[in-house]
Amino acid sequence: MRKFSLNCIVLLFIFLSISVAHSQPKTHVLMAQLMTENPHAVFQEVVGHPEKYRLQIIYTQIDRDKNNKPSFKNFYFNLDSTFYFNPASIVKLPLALLSLEKINKLEVNGLGKFTSMQFDSAFSGQTKEWKDETSSNGFPSIGHFIKKAFLVSDNDAYNRMYEFVGQQAINQALHAKGYPDTRITHRFVRMTPEENRHTNPVRFIREDGSLLFFQPAAYNHEPFDFSRVAKVGKGYMNAKDSLINEPMDFTMRNKLPLEAFQQMLQSVMFPLSVPSKQRFDLTQEDYKFLYQYLSQFPGETNYPKYDGNQYYDSYVKFFFQDSTHHQLPEGVRVFNKVGWAYGFLTDASYVVDFKNKIEYMLSATVYVNSDGILNDNKYEYESVGHPFFYQLGQTIYQYELARKRIYRPNLSKFNIMYEKRINDSRPVVKDVDN
Repeated sequence: MRKFSLNCIVLLFIFLSISVAHSQPKTHVLMAQLMTENPHAVFQEVVGHPEKYRLQIIYTQIDRDKNNKPSFKNFYFNLDSTFYFNPASIVKLPLALLSLEKINKLEVNGLGKFTSMQFDSAFSGQTKEWKDETSSNGFPSIGHFIKKAFLVSDNDAYNRMYEFVGQQAINQALHAKGYPDTRITHRFVRMTPEENRHTNPVRFIREDGSLLFFQPAAYNHEPFDFSRVAKVGKGYMNAKDSLINEPMDFTMRNKLPLEAFQQMLQSVMFPLSVPSKQRFDLTQEDYKFLYQYLSQFPGETNYPKYDGNQYYDSYVKFFFQDSTHHQLPEGVRVFNKVGWAYGFLTDASYVVDFKNKIEYMLSATVYVNSDGILNDNKYEYESVGHPFFYQLGQTIYQYELARKRIYRPNLSKFNIMYEKRINDSRPVVKDVDN
């Protein structure tokens, strides 16, 4: 039994009263308890004001039986699926999964994740993409887009997967898989709602340049449910850099609740642990590919050849990253996807410590925008957001190191043979749009 100071007990009651008073947000006793144990000032500021920071956390304990079969138990802090946060780049995870699934369902002989593809334009706002100098063969492919989306959260990679799958198919598939409150409505470029309903014609080509498969332009005829209004802040900068003194409206923007995001990651890492309808139609080779690039470091990767100093090991590993921590602890790998935009930071991670034989999942979102003005690029990512995520990561990691397990997990499934950077004359890739 842990012993707590009077201050900790007071904080515990505050956290529990928040959950009771608002009825909707869920907070477990264990999470309220753990949140009192880290004295870091930024950490206590955020957990002490969960509504101000729009904070939500899911901690997932994983225990194995004698046959190494995992079981999962979720613990929540201030979780509320109706409390909107901007998902930003976390939507790249479902787009990657749906892109692989679509390739498998096409069943075109010779068409795979690394088959060269080209995008044409057929409607206002669309752009062509025929070449990709960062790939090994100089052409775009779904596999290469996924690598870029996971390694450094590249925006163009997301846009192209959005165009390949199509707006209507994206939302139909996610709803059918049991994620009815998700909504993917737009690319990450400035386009109108009508332009985002249209997606480009795409062709896959053989090595000799001949056509393998052609996908015509598509249009989403189905309406979205925008009945739940989502507005954030007290003002925002518009496209003309003028201040609009009213909340920014996210009602028609992308939406991916934290619990759905966590479940999507769990469905990838542990497909048998979720209902069959929630699984994506992936091959065993697809899973191996996803495991590698959800956890590989940019500096280990040859194509694209990212600048390892700018895109350091923990660049997209928020629970192990702050201004002084750019590497993960020895033996630790993190399989995850992050997003950041408009003052929101979000991460869903499956953490494996091969040295100490522990595993767990941790997902969180936080909003750091003290002046309440959005789209002005004045957010507290470095002073509040990243320090908070690091302290939250350490709180759960240290708890997991001490947590007793009946059976030590066999983690060999996730022990990946990662790439080693080739020392060649190609320039490194810098300043990615993410």
